[in-house]
Amino acid sequence: MDLWVSLTITGELDQVVFNGLFQLKRFCDIYNSVVFSFSGSPYQPIIEELRNYPQKRFYNVSKLGGTKYDILPYSIRVLFESSIRNCDGFLVKETDAMNILDWKTKQNDVEVPFCPARVVLQDFTGIPAMVDFAAMREAVRNAGGDPVKVNPACPTDLTVDHSLQIDFSKCAIQNAPNPGGGEAQKLTAAKLSPLKGQPRKLPCRGQSSCKGPCSAGELSRASGQFSAQIENTPILCPFHLQPVPEPETVLKNQEMEFGRNRERLQFFKWSSKVFKNTSIIPPETGMAHQVNLEYLSRVVFDVKDFLYPDSVVGTDSHTTMVNGLGILGWGVGGIETEAVMLGMPVTLTLPEVVGCELTGTASPLATSIDIVLGITKHLRQAEVAGKFVEFFGSGVSQLSVADRTTIANMCPEYGAMLSFFPVDNVTLKHLKHTGFDEAKLEVMEAYLKAVKLFRNDESSSREPEYSQVVQISLSSIIPHVSGPKRSQDRVAVNNMKSDFQTWFQIAAEKQNDIVPVQYEGNQYELSHGCVVIAAVISCTNNCNPSVMLAAGLLAKKAVEAGLEVKPYIRTSLSPGSGMVTHYLSSSGVLPYLSKLGFEVVGYGCSTCVGNTAPLPEAIRNAIKQGDIIACGVLSGTKNFEGRLCDCVRANYLASPPLVVAYAIAGTVRIDFETEPLGTGVNGRSIYLRDIWPTRKELHTVEEECVISSMFKELKEKMEKGNKRWNSLEAPESPLFPWDLKSTYIRCPSFFDKLAKEPVSPQPIENAHVLLYLGDSVTTDHISPAGSIARSSAAAKYLTNKGLTPREFNSYGARRGNDAVMTRGTFANIKLLNKFIGKPAPKTIHFPSGQTLDVFEAAELYQKEGIPVIILAGKKYGLGSSRDWAAKGPFLLGVKAVLAESYEKVHKSQLIGIGIAPLQFLPGENPNTLGLTGREQFSILFPPELSPKMTLDIKTSTGKVFSVFALFDNDVEITLYKNGGSLNFVARRFL
Repeated sequence: MDLWVSLTITGELDQVVFNGLFQLKRFCDIYNSVVFSFSGSPYQPIIEELRNYPQKRFYNVSKLGGTKYDILPYSIRVLFESSIRNCDGFLVKETDAMNILDWKTKQNDVEVPFCPARVVLQDFTGIPAMVDFAAMREAVRNAGGDPVKVNPACPTDLTVDHSLQIDFSKCAIQNAPNPGGGEAQKLTAAKLSPLKGQPRKLPCRGQSSCKGPCSAGELSRASGQFSAQIENTPILCPFHLQPVPEPETVLKNQEMEFGRNRERLQFFKWSSKVFKNTSIIPPETGMAHQVNLEYLSRVVFDVKDFLYPDSVVGTDSHTTMVNGLGILGWGVGGIETEAVMLGMPVTLTLPEVVGCELTGTASPLATSIDIVLGITKHLRQAEVAGKFVEFFGSGVSQLSVADRTTIANMCPEYGAMLSFFPVDNVTLKHLKHTGFDEAKLEVMEAYLKAVKLFRNDESSSREPEYSQVVQISLSSIIPHVSGPKRSQDRVAVNNMKSDFQTWFQIAAEKQNDIVPVQYEGNQYELSHGCVVIAAVISCTNNCNPSVMLAAGLLAKKAVEAGLEVKPYIRTSLSPGSGMVTHYLSSSGVLPYLSKLGFEVVGYGCSTCVGNTAPLPEAIRNAIKQGDIIACGVLSGTKNFEGRLCDCVRANYLASPPLVVAYAIAGTVRIDFETEPLGTGVNGRSIYLRDIWPTRKELHTVEEECVISSMFKELKEKMEKGNKRWNSLEAPESPLFPWDLKSTYIRCPSFFDKLAKEPVSPQPIENAHVLLYLGDSVTTDHISPAGSIARSSAAAKYLTNKGLTPREFNSYGARRGNDAVMTRGTFANIKLLNKFIGKPAPKTIHFPSGQTLDVFEAAELYQKEGIPVIILAGKKYGLGSSRDWAAKGPFLLGVKAVLAESYEKVHKSQLIGIGIAPLQFLPGENPNTLGLTGREQFSILFPPELSPKMTLDIKTSTGKVFSVFALFDNDVEITLYKNGGSLNFVARRFL
């Protein structure tokens, strides 16, 4: 029987008293044994029973504020409910709740706390968070505290999804099973068409578990369903729909993943055993944001019959995907996430909310990616950086939840903090189809309507008021790709040829250069614009079956027409979860994708984060010999320069069917309207329009294949784990037994100087500039996630530890080792340091005049006792949230960054680790101030810091100028004074 503890509080709380009460409440929450509440909250009177469900209770926030509440954007209503429910007079005050209610007049003027319902981590950014927790336990023990108290207070889910690398693909595995079975033979439409009439009874792909022709899995045309039972294994025989072993590529990549990441996985297994309120989703389950959407999302929390909205923050920038399901969520840095995991709120400036009104209907050829990129363009022009975006209008109800989540997933690319689609009838219908419990759905609908969080087009209630409204007509959107270097650079597909020439300015006499190359005994020709990497990644698209099915159906029609993909093109299919493989298998399109080279290589982030196997040596040599501008085409969300491969200069983001189309064409310099993709059977020219699937075809296959049973099977798979994970051994001691020989897991040095009381900010005197950078320096430039270059400082460290280059793994996989990550900071080959004048991870050590690796120079400065700072241009820290982009510079000895502007999340991360973010005054920059970066800089902090104050900087040449100290609120000042959020939180346990 549950124990309810109610404590009535009167008057203001002393901080020491509050801390004790807070720790008691944390204990109750963590061990789930006692429901503990501060019943002195001024909002207790609005707790009500839900109509028709008297056992359910909730804060009826719609009764507060009258019309003020009714005109709030839906996303702000979620913030308001959280502030009411968590109001404790200390972390969340009554004035905070009232400021949110007065959003219309207080936006951009006040800071408000937000307590999310849960936290989602992925392993690249999750492992440093969990390592920090383990190190914090060690530090608390050393300082005389109880380490067992160090646990996440906020429900935390960590998905191991970023460790997959493509070691094997169809190009790398010769003699891959023939989709038709038996001898290699021409695949005719009659043999490869389970969707048309009665399929021929052929043997299955040469797999040992299939005993030849069978009838158990034939299509039941009367029912419109496949009669085969879908098992836990996600791959089905494409002709008989019977379970078969997974393709050789998947199994080999999985084996490599578990082999190279064993130490990390054992650490995660230990974490799942010793930390309360923490769950680990094992490898090969799916991507963090996809698992968050399909499996972890509640929409409405029901904790001991108390209801409140689901909300989440995560260390993955694609956490915003859940906004499409009506769940408020966004990506934050690992440092802020760790504070949330310990029960602290996220603090944010009460944001502007841009209302995005969608009208009209999209073109039949426009996929969700086209809609996403169309909206991205409009919202970038509307300057929505750091703002909430909320969608409304007649066009919203025409978008499926899959469409919405795809749009919401890309919101970091247009700079918005989140992109919110309120729950409506489309949402409820989607949840019902995916196997959501109907009784829970009824409670969910009743609750959301009671607190006015349910959107209804047919309702006569007034629309919310927004800071501004952006109108977008879906009918104006046409197919586009993004590239060749930045995701915001959109190119209409029919303008690709001319745009390619505009970007690269190839001389007229060289535009038609051809380099012959021998590959696998055949002669091929490479030219400018040739495609050498084509990756169908469902990172953005697996939540939307239509675009992945479109790629499969296009592949099916292409194979039937006799089209092929050149074998030297590095093709791959990386589904975000088993669900994608399920519906590609059950729809019968998987063998066609495989026939064109798009075999399933595994589940997790791969090409998108730079984990691509090297191109064949002959192809690399030919590209370099002819100075060919080769291309990569992928259906992900990131195409930063140099990310895919150092010899691939042009990278395009495209929808999955267009990735397949460009792979077939072999070049991006093609006009699909007037030029054929290739020559089919009987020598007939085949155009894109001949094989592009219609919306009717997509809808039919989607209805037949994407069914609730698939979601049910996937949920069972997630809960059961897999054999490799289940058999993995891990320690169970409350303190992690650090292995001093480990190159994956090290106890970091963030807590080395932990004391009970913080010291006041120290002046930065005579600092040298470590790096002088330009505009749009991304977190990928600062802390790369891809492979470790053999000539890098990190490679030297690993080599000295006895590792071979094959054992280096990636930076992302080694984020639990601060020695590797510090050496990897600013190690991106495309980093442009103005001191050097060309892309290279190098800088100048000014006392000696030497040109060194960035780490080596920083190490010398630290030995000499000289502080360093960074000079940068606009939008410093752009891109994915990455905590090592702050931790790395901190361990290099960086005391401050001086830039023209920052990406908001990264600025918060700098403060969270103890680096001062300084900003030039409007209209000023190093050039206008006559700075070369070779000066020494002195910065004096006053005894008392205040939000958004100005500081004076004096250089060794005698120049004095003022800058903004970008501390937005008292919380950020407190964190900076404590040396960052990690030390601030650790002190709570002392």
